[in-house]
This record gives sequence, structure tokens and C-alpha cells, in this order.
Amino acid sequence: MGDAAQGVDALGARLVGAGHVVEGDRRRRHGRPRWRGDRRCRHASSPAAASPGHPGPHATSPVAPALPPAPRPAFYAGPVTRPATYPDAWSALRGRPWRFLTSVWPWRCLAYLVSTVPVGLVVLVALAAVIGLGALTAVIVVGLLLLTSVPLITTVVAEVERARLRLVLPQAHATTPAGGPATTPRERLRAWRTLPMSWSELGYAVLLATVFWVVDGLVLILALAVPGVLILAPLLVRVDTMDVAGWQIDTAAEAWPAFGIGLVAAATVAYLITALACGQAALARVLLDPLEARLVDAVNQLRRSRAGLVDAFAAERRRIERDLHDGAQQRLVALTMTLGQAELELDRGPGLDLVTKAHGLAEEALAELRATVRGIHPQVLTDHGLAAAIHELAGRSPVPVDTDLHLDGRLPAPVETAAYFVVSEALTNTARHSGATRAQVHAWVTGQTLTVTVIDDGRGGAEPADGSGLAGLAARLEAIDGTLEVTSPPGGPTTVRMTCPTT
Repeated sequence: MGDAAQGVDALGARLVGAGHVVEGDRRRRHGRPRWRGDRRCRHASSPAAASPGHPGPHATSPVAPALPPAPRPAFYAGPVTRPATYPDAWSALRGRPWRFLTSVWPWRCLAYLVSTVPVGLVVLVALAAVIGLGALTAVIVVGLLLLTSVPLITTVVAEVERARLRLVLPQAHATTPAGGPATTPRERLRAWRTLPMSWSELGYAVLLATVFWVVDGLVLILALAVPGVLILAPLLVRVDTMDVAGWQIDTAAEAWPAFGIGLVAAATVAYLITALACGQAALARVLLDPLEARLVDAVNQLRRSRAGLVDAFAAERRRIERDLHDGAQQRLVALTMTLGQAELELDRGPGLDLVTKAHGLAEEALAELRATVRGIHPQVLTDHGLAAAIHELAGRSPVPVDTDLHLDGRLPAPVETAAYFVVSEALTNTARHSGATRAQVHAWVTGQTLTVTVIDDGRGGAEPADGSGLAGLAARLEAIDGTLEVTSPPGGPTTVRMTCPTT
């Protein structure tokens, strides 16, 4: 056994040494620093270094473990990672010059400005034709119809501009709310008069048709012509002499400095074009930001945060239920069993009576704790779903309950929990306050909506605001976009109806 252990140790040492040799070779191949620890490991494991005191890798006697690599120098800061790409043109404009000039954003901004010219011309022609013909023929119905099409034109222009704006700001706008523009002339006029969004879209369309395309066209001509001519100077000077802003270029020796100046001018033009595109994009974002889309986004964000709170509360209830079940409930079970055992072993007398009483109190406390745990988060609901949990509630109810459940599969946990507590509270109120002799529970899913009704034949007259617990359940349902209706005329019957979306 001792020889076998020594052989295994020797083999392990050889493998460790060989691993360091491979690592040292790999580092040298890739031009990385060769650390002192690697040299010691290679020296100790190389055949040339084998000696009676330092056996080589093929020796049969045990060798000393290889030395670990020396620690990295203090200046080593970990692997170099490439920064994330810029999310929009604004971020690129504020970034490092080299990264900005080698990114796609100057080209995207150039495409944005170039496309502004034809779009602005088309909008100018369309608005001039519609407004001009409408004004000339306003005395007849055709003119009025032409004028009512202006809101539709501006709406289409706004949609095109929102799509074009993503060249500069990919996340500039949310999607336009469902429904689209008004279709009839009367609806278009009403929307145009009442919605601030329509007036801002019209204002942007006028700016696009009268200012933006003219400015962008002039800037593009000047910004691209001068750097382009300077960069092409070494080629153009072979054909003819050049005169750039009073600078006479006759020879190739004079053309190459112009080439360098052209490169610097091109970099400057890239910043100029990007800044101009970002400025126009910012103005377009302000004027074309759909108010309804912003409201929809705000509502969706509130809905998500509210759903997150509901999930957090549900998780906290499950944690409390688990702690009570695994902690206090188990201790009460042990206490009840101990008192029961003491009750069996004690002789009759005052002590036995006290133990018997304590045993009964412990059992009552255990039953109440179990009911509390079940009320916090019923385990049957988690394990088997809403239908099984409702059947369990019906079986525990002192009032006979008929169930009619049409639930296929599991529903989202918040929906099942809310429905369970609605049924539980309704059946509890039926047993305590209504004087009913029978109750019914119906549950079904239609499309994406769960509906649960609890009906009893009691005396009626129930009010949710009278501390029945239904008011709290209504607030819980609001958190998941559900509703709770209580119909309880004097003389009955009482109907509790819950509706809740399942998505």
C-alpha cells in the first residue's frame, strides 16, 4: 500500500509539473509575461535538471510538489473588456473621439439628415396642395373634405418621422396606441381640435416642410463638398489645378497637405452632422411624443410595480406560513404529545386535572395555529390548485355548499390566491351572519377572465363596509385588476361576484 501511494504521488507531481510547462509555453507563444514561478516549475520538472536531489519527470521516486506561480504584479487589473456600444447618437457624441468616429452613429445621423430632404419636399408639396386647393374650393363641399384630410396627413407624417427618428434615437418613442387615426372627416376634425398631439404634429410637419429640409440640404452640401474635395485633392490635381477658398493647389506636393486637412475636416463634419441630427431629433421627440403612449407606458409601469408588490406580499405570506408550520406548530405538537403522555402516566389527583386542562388548551392552541397558517397561505392551494382548495373550503363549512367549478388547469398564483380568499371570506360570512341553510359556489373561465360567485339563501342585507372583510378583499383584487360586487337585498339572497383577468 505504501509503494502504491508513493507511485500515485509521483504521478500527480509529474502531471502538475507538465501542466506548468504547457502553461509556460502557452504564455510565451501569446507574448505574455513569463512569471518567475513558471520558470521554477519548468526547471524543476525538466529532464535536464534531473539530479539525485532533483529527479526529473520520469523518475520513479517521489518528487517535491511544483511551486505555484508567483502572484500577479500590482499593476495587473484583470482582463481588458471592450466597453458596450453606444445606445444612441447622444451617447456616442459625448464619448471618446476615436470610438465615436469609428462607430455607426455618424453614418446613421448622415442618413437621417439626407432622408430629411426628400421627406420635407414631399410634405411641403402635400400640405401646399391640400391647403391651397381646400382654400380655393372652400365654398363647395369638396374643399371642406380636402381641409379635413390635413389631420390625417400630419398623422402619417408623424408616424414616418417616428420611424426615421430611430436612426438617431432607437428608443425615442413607444409604439402608437392601438386604434389609429380617425377615419371619418368628422372624427378627424374633432380629434384635430381637441387633442394637443394633433396640433404639435401639425407644427412639426410645417417645420419639416419649411425649415428642416432646407437647413439640412445646405449643411450637407457645404459639409460634404469641402472635405470631399480636400480628400480627393491628390487625384483631382492630376487633372487640373484646384482653388479651394483661395488656396491654389497645383502639384501633388501641395495636394497631400490638403488631404490631411480634409481628414481633419471630415472628422469635424462628423461631429457637426451628429450634433445637428441630435438637435432635430430632440425637437422631434418633444413634438411627436404621443401623449397617449406616455400615459399607457405610465399605466403599464404602475401595473408592473403593483404586480411586483403583490408577488412580494405573496412570497412573504408563504415565508410566514412556512416558519409557523416548521417552528411554532411543531413545538405545539411536541408539547401536546408530552402533556398527553404525562396525562397517561400520572395518578389521579389535582396534578392530573391540571395536566389534562393544559393538554386541552394546547390542543386548542394547535388547532387555532393550524387555522391561522391555513388562512395565511393554504398548502392545498399551492399543491393542487384553486378547484381543490374550494372543495376543501366547502367541506369544512358548517353550511352545506354546492360547488360548480369549470376550471381547466392552473391559474396564475395571485389570481388563485385572491379567488380562494374571496370564497373563504364569503363562506365564513354565510356561516356567521346570514342564517343561510345552503350556499353555492360557481367558478368558470371565459376567455381571459375568471369569474367566481358565492350565493346563499340567507336573510340578506349584507354591506361590505360593515367590517365583513370583503372590503379588504376588494382592495386586494384591485391590485390585480379584479373587481368584487356584493348584491344582498333585504330578505336575500346574497351574491358575491368576483371577476379577475387571468393574464
